[in-house]
Amino acid sequence: MNKAKTQDLAPKILYEDNQLIVINKPAGLVVNRAESVRGETVQDWMDVKLKSQSSKVKSEDRDEIKKEFWARSGVVHRLDKETSGVMVLAKSSEAFQNLKNQFKNRQTQKEYIALVHGALEPKKGDINLPLARNPLNRMRFVVRLGGRQALTFYEVEKTLEKNGEKYSLVRLQPRTGRTHQIRVHLKHIGHPLVADLLYLSKKQLAKDLSWCPRLFLHAAKLIFSHPGTKEKRQFKAELPKELEKTIEE
Repeated sequence: MNKAKTQDLAPKILYEDNQLIVINKPAGLVVNRAESVRGETVQDWMDVKLKSQSSKVKSEDRDEIKKEFWARSGVVHRLDKETSGVMVLAKSSEAFQNLKNQFKNRQTQKEYIALVHGALEPKKGDINLPLARNPLNRMRFVVRLGGRQALTFYEVEKTLEKNGEKYSLVRLQPRTGRTHQIRVHLKHIGHPLVADLLYLSKKQLAKDLSWCPRLFLHAAKLIFSHPGTKEKRQFKAELPKELEKTIEE
């Protein structure tokens, strides 16, 4: 990966203190390390941030929280590779445990912006459908009885027309944190996200990519309680320019 490309994929720090870091993750950057992942991840980036503290942690440390904190490099939640936006990362095992519990107990609030196919009606509502991994393709998820409960609230901000077709710009608040939740919920009700490489047909994807360069999904806002002060904090990330351009009228 060339230097310019690496810089394009570097997270932008929105806020930082001795407990946590809030970043704006660019699209294309993977959050978690894996054997199948090439290039730097958010985890690798955090390793560098935490390097000065790493000498304090011994491999034989029996504190499970500390072990998990270092194994995950402070990553308490994730965004899909193709999704941009706000993420919070822990800089200490105490903050890691606190934030992890907030996400687990649904005490955080997340808001996403997406552009979907069609005129979504009603313009405000919720989608409460269980999700499970697709047995025919392990990379994808589907709505399925017996799957994990998943709830998404949505509100249409505006409807627009491009190339003779209608689209809806939608704000979404997932109350559960299932993998691909927004993408699968919207596809299931007949309004798949624009330029979704996993959940669109090849023909539709190619058509979308002719005017929208990437998946139109952005984590715009995140609210949580600060692990140290217990104060409610809200962080926002503006819609990236490459997405903003696609909805200019």
